[in-house]
Amino acid sequence: MSDTVTLTIDGKTITARAGEMILQAAARNGVYIPRLCAFKDLSPFGSCRVCTVFVNGRPAAACTQPAAEGMVVENNTDAVNAIRRDMVDMLFVEGNHYCMFCEKSGNCELQAMAYRLGITAPRFPYLFPDRDVDMSHPDIYIDRNRCILCARCIRASQEWDGKRVFEFVGRGAAKRLAVNSAALLSETDAALSDRAMRACPVGALLPKRVGYAVPVGERLYDHQPIGTDIEQGTAVD
Repeated sequence: MSDTVTLTIDGKTITARAGEMILQAAARNGVYIPRLCAFKDLSPFGSCRVCTVFVNGRPAAACTQPAAEGMVVENNTDAVNAIRRDMVDMLFVEGNHYCMFCEKSGNCELQAMAYRLGITAPRFPYLFPDRDVDMSHPDIYIDRNRCILCARCIRASQEWDGKRVFEFVGRGAAKRLAVNSAALLSETDAALSDRAMRACPVGALLPKRVGYAVPVGERLYDHQPIGTDIEQGTAVD
């Protein structure tokens, strides 16, 4: 059996390693597929569906769909991007995202994804959920208003830090990020040095006393759209 397979993405022929997901193979070949829950070196999760592509005419999550010989993948098309815009729209209206005042603004992947997809304002009605903020820990805080339930902090805590600080509880609209304690983050073994603290794509999990340290014009997505590093081949391995 060959160690590689050949497929096409938007007409471009690429090779993928055996067992490699479409998202990974595309990135190695300079093709950016939008994503939010997917994160390098974390196990695939497939929750946000922003990485939806059409594989041989059918929708699939690129982060969990293995590449296969002869696949025809549609990524940057009007139909696919319309699905992604709806996904991102819903993530905005299901939370309380005040981008103008959020200290993650300019470094936020959700905000940057909206800009890349041409979203200036969500078209769905805002839900304005009642969500709490946990400021109990001396070095870290959780703002659940901004959480998009991507599970990156959950997976990072387990897979990178060898801990189980975070988990989801509830279902549907009541689903929320919980901590491994009776009530508060301060009662867990979470530490500022944990790699999980750097996994959040939005402003839901942040360190204290460093807010707004990077001025406008020097933030991650101030000058180039999200995904530019992959398209230019400068992404860090």
